[in-house]
Amino acid sequence: MKRIKRKTTLEMLWPYFLKLLSERPMYTYELKKEVAKRFGFTFEFSTASRVLRKLQQDGHVTSEWRTDGRRPRKYYSITPKGKELLESFRKYLAEMYSKFR
Repeated sequence: MKRIKRKTTLEMLWPYFLKLLSERPMYTYELKKEVAKRFGFTFEFSTASRVLRKLQQDGHVTSEWRTDGRRPRKYYSITPKGKELLESFRKYLAEMYSKFR
């Protein structure tokens, strides 16, 4: 069971990020905190940065620098393409779940 948990969490962060970004734009550290709080696992900051960079390269998220207070932060937002990917993933999960019932 430990292996499957790792495969569906640490090795597959993108759906968690897209889910959170579908609710509102967030910066990397904020995403890290929200994943820990809502989904119950943690990961390295550098891992999050790699995943976000790949999501951005593939057109699933965009980013913009904002200065809200003390320092500039890079906020990520989901794109329509990212919303489509998230919805496809939800359908896939539902289909897989039904096969295991």
